Amino acid sequence: MDTAQNPDSDHKKTDPPSSASAYLDPNYWNQRFSNEEHYEWFKDYSHFRHLMQSHIKPNSSVLELGCGNSQLCEELYKDGITDITCIDLSSVAVERMKERLLSKGYEEIKVLEADMLDLPFSNERFDVVIEKGTMDVLFVDSGDLWNPQPATISKVMAMLEGVHKVLKPNGIFISITFGQGRRCLDDEDSIEKIQMPSISLYHEDVPAGTMLMKSKQGKHVP
Repeated sequence: MDTAQNPDSDHKKTDPPSSASAYLDPNYWNQRFSNEEHYEWFKDYSHFRHLMQSHIKPNSSVLELGCGNSQLCEELYKDGITDITCIDLSSVAVERMKERLLSKGYEEIKVLEADMLDLPFSNERFDVVIEKGTMDVLFVDSGDLWNPQPATISKVMAMLEGVHKVLKPNGIFISITFGQGRRCLDDEDSIEKIQMPSISLYHEDVPAGTMLMKSKQGKHVP
C-alpha cells in the first residue's frame, strides 16, 4: 500500500481518495483491490532492475512488504529468484495476488495477510526485505516530514526493528521511497535522536524517487 502514484501503470482508472487519510483506511484498500488488477507505485521493475540484480542473488530469500497488486514479485521470479514471500494487510489484495500467481504458474511465491508493523516470521529468516512505497503510508498523517509526530516515529521504528529482526546477518533492506530521505541521511543529529537499529545505509536517486539499501550489522553495501 503506497502513497505516490504512477500514471504509466496498465490498470483501470482508480478515483483518488477524498483525502490522504483514506490511505490509512483498510476499507479503502480492500475496495480498491477489488476493482483494480494491477498498479505500480514509483514506476515498474524495469527502472530498478539493474540495482536489484546487483544486490539480490538467485538463492536469496526475499520478503516483500505491502505487495498490493504490484508485479514486483513476478519480475523477481522471472529473474530466477524463487524464494519469495509477499505480505499485505489487505485480505482482498492477498487473495487476488494468490489467484494471479497461481494462474501464471508461480506456485512457489508465498502470499500472506500480515502487518508490516508486526511481522509473523522467525528471527533471521530472510536475506532481503523489500518495500516499494509501503513505508510512505506511515507518514500520511505525520505532520512535518522533517519533524514527524511521535506516533509516526514509533510506527516507523516498529517497522524497521521488525525488518532488522527477520533479516539474516548482513542481510539487506531495500526501500524505494518518494525521494524525501536525503536530509534525514545527512543529518547526523537526527539519526542519533531516532536511534536506528544497527544498519548501514546506501542511497541512490533513481527516476521514480529514492532507493535506500540498509545492510544489517554494519556491512556496507558497495
